[in-house]
Amino acid sequence: MSKPFVSSIPLSEFELWHKIEGKRSLISFALEITARCNNNCSHCCVNLPARDKGAEDRELSFEEIQEICDEVVSLGAFWCLLTGGEPLLREDFFDIYIYLKKKGLLISVFTNAALITNEHVKLFKKYPPRDIEVSVYGATQATYENGTRTPGSFNAFMRGLELLLKSGVKVRLKAMALRSNIHEFREIARFCRSKTKDYFRFDPFLHLRYDSDPTRNEEIRSQRLTPEEIGELERSDEERFRALKRECGTLNMQVFSNETDNRLFRCGAGYHEFVLSYDGLFRLCSSLWHPDCVYNLRKGSLSDAWKNFVPNVLETASQNEEIVHNCRACPLISLCMWCPALAHLETGRMDSHVEYFCEVAHARVKQLKNLT
Repeated sequence: MSKPFVSSIPLSEFELWHKIEGKRSLISFALEITARCNNNCSHCCVNLPARDKGAEDRELSFEEIQEICDEVVSLGAFWCLLTGGEPLLREDFFDIYIYLKKKGLLISVFTNAALITNEHVKLFKKYPPRDIEVSVYGATQATYENGTRTPGSFNAFMRGLELLLKSGVKVRLKAMALRSNIHEFREIARFCRSKTKDYFRFDPFLHLRYDSDPTRNEEIRSQRLTPEEIGELERSDEERFRALKRECGTLNMQVFSNETDNRLFRCGAGYHEFVLSYDGLFRLCSSLWHPDCVYNLRKGSLSDAWKNFVPNVLETASQNEEIVHNCRACPLISLCMWCPALAHLETGRMDSHVEYFCEVAHARVKQLKNLT
């Protein structure tokens, strides 16, 4: 599963400040309709086995999704992301998709494409999605299946992708930069850009597990690139590096440096979108799983979550001097991966320093300074 509606290049400080001071208005939402997946990627932060009956039993029913959709449209949202896990594993995917479309929503779908059939193509041609984003884990079978740990997944991916491309549906390709595919990442980028010439994005930042599984977290850490490798990879990709330079190239940030406000959330989380897990847990963003920041919609209402719960979460403050007066005042803040959600996944606290993130920021600075 990839992160919804978020560029892998951090927002500039001005854009962050604008989002924080701007009025909250619901624009989009992500429905993680299942946590199950047909692949078993070692880097994934959410996937559960495709035949996990317990996970399947906890999934929101079609009727629950209908009710949520009705309410979210009434609150003004017009764009929905269907994601997972692998959303096509849901036997009622067609019903969910059509219902959302008939409510007038723009729909994006995140998929690995391996389960795409002619019936899916007919659906997407009759009710076109805004786009379908497909993850690419390797340009060769060996590398791809080393990442997915699923025999036959490469051929299934290629078959599904070709069905989508031939249909004329708008397809976007993306990749995770992993220890298992870094040796052929140039080939992955070439493959993606040759298939969809207008769009390709990659992400070198692997989040730890949302369920905090220690064994799976070690697998994720083993797939992470070093900060130096991340800097070199971004520098080697001209499109990516232009975006990095444009959005984050100003290293002397002043907006947060002199303020005393110790609120943790300095991003767009909870301002224009929310994320709903397969079992009904409302969050401000896909990565925010701290128990104080999760609302169970099965025990409340979407209106209450959006209008009352979210503002309370956004007021969360910290007394950690290292975060308030050091990290938040750091001139490299726009180059850093740090946020309360990721800090919680890494350390169990939303206001902890994460050394790996700091090292990535300094590696990026080194690459930017090499321009002069």
